[in-house]
Amino acid sequence: MCASPFDFLRAGPPPPRVALLPDSVFFSRAVPVAPGATRAEVVAQVGLALESFSPFPLAQLYYGYYWPQGSPRALAYASYRRRFTVDQVAGWSGAEYVLPAFAGALGVPAAPGTTLVLSEAESLTAVHWDQGPVPATILFEPVSAQATEEERAQARTRLLKAAGGSTVVLDAASPPVPLGGKDRELVFQVGSLTSRVDPETAAALDVRDKGDLAVLAKARRRDLLLWRVAIGSVLACALMALGEVALVGAGLWQKTRIAKVAAQKPTVSRIMDEQELAGRIEELSTKRLLPLEMISAVSPETALPKNPPAIQFLSATAGALNTIQIEAQTNNAGEIAGYKTAIEQSAGVDRVEIRDQRARDNVVTFTLIVTFKPGALSPAAS
Repeated sequence: MCASPFDFLRAGPPPPRVALLPDSVFFSRAVPVAPGATRAEVVAQVGLALESFSPFPLAQLYYGYYWPQGSPRALAYASYRRRFTVDQVAGWSGAEYVLPAFAGALGVPAAPGTTLVLSEAESLTAVHWDQGPVPATILFEPVSAQATEEERAQARTRLLKAAGGSTVVLDAASPPVPLGGKDRELVFQVGSLTSRVDPETAAALDVRDKGDLAVLAKARRRDLLLWRVAIGSVLACALMALGEVALVGAGLWQKTRIAKVAAQKPTVSRIMDEQELAGRIEELSTKRLLPLEMISAVSPETALPKNPPAIQFLSATAGALNTIQIEAQTNNAGEIAGYKTAIEQSAGVDRVEIRDQRARDNVVTFTLIVTFKPGALSPAAS
């Protein structure tokens, strides 16, 4: 059966490159931690403890520690640097973590009184928890590669006796095997058990020179930033490419739409002309101009019946359906404004304009344009 191309996504991230060092070259101690201590304070306490336990100064040791946040103690371990050759140290350069083999089992969820025995070809290592998540002791017993099963069993018995208080004994027939973890979590398979260590705690397990680790961490952050920038650039290019494709598609759609509009334009224009003509015919056939009614509505006697102004109409033109244009004159120019106001106050009048006032020989001529509201006038009775 062919594997799915998405199997690698379901499988999760690949396991980290971990260099597991022999347990035999490390000594370990449980270090009390003050309540509420920060990780920086724990680092200082571990350093002081190792200097007091070891005959060598801290600068000559490869060391690390295991301390989950909030634990009342930490497990510190160290080895003299000269126990490792130059070639061995050079082989660590490509590793994400360098730690003793027993450190791979420190994240196992163990009940109080549990002892985990790690078995290798030439050694047995016992990790004993008396209480809490941090082991109380790490014990090592060398075993010959040619040892019989009985001899290995005797070595195992000696380890359990030295650990003391073992109520639960677990055996792992092989060293811890690194697995892929989410969010940089450090995960090991220890026999049938799984050891999980969060990223911050896992960083403290590494025994390499702390200055070198700081440089390595800085390089990893830089690489992560460059990787994210590269991914962002690729996504941005992909978005721009999609945008270009969308623009091309939109241009083709627009050209098609314009071509359709151009093809339909003569038909639409003909329909609009026919509709306008039909409306004009309907207007002329059903509606009547009412010039006499409009003149009567704006006459001086109608606008100001109590005191009509001395304004005379000379001619009138019905330009539109509800508009009348009248040429008028008067001997008193002051009456024009009052006359205009009176017409504007009429209920059926929409707008009044006075244009082209001209004075000659004490006679003022002007143009009066009055627009009535639609339906305001009714035909006069025959």
